[in-house]
Amino acid sequence: MSQEQTYTITELAREFEITPRAIRFYEDEGLLSPTRSGRNRIYAKRDRTRLRLILRGKRLGLSLAEVGEILGMYDGAKNSAPQLRRFLSVLAERRRAIEQQREDIVAVLGEIEILERQCAEMLIENVAGADEARAELAARLGDSG
Repeated sequence: MSQEQTYTITELAREFEITPRAIRFYEDEGLLSPTRSGRNRIYAKRDRTRLRLILRGKRLGLSLAEVGEILGMYDGAKNSAPQLRRFLSVLAERRRAIEQQREDIVAVLGEIEILERQCAEMLIENVAGADEARAELAARLGDSG
């Protein structure tokens, strides 16, 4: 009879390149539930899988509540249609948020490019040209706020 593979908090922290404190936090949030041997936490394969899913959800930018909901799906009936639809909904929301962030980043990068060009022009212009560029820069910054 083979015994299930178990892990210490140190082993999991090292494997996933996170701190033991982070793992304890996820435990405090109810996302992990290791058994105990005295004061030591003993993590089963299930905990390791859940930790991997927590970190994946975090990388996707999901809230801990959303991660918990998804973990609950894995604990319940496998592959049920309502659970899969909810997961698709969560992913679609996250996709929309990331696409908006991408648009915002592109806009900010465009503004940075303009400001860099203006600053470079200010550095090579004469005093009158620098004053004019400063005024233009001030006007642009006022317009973009």
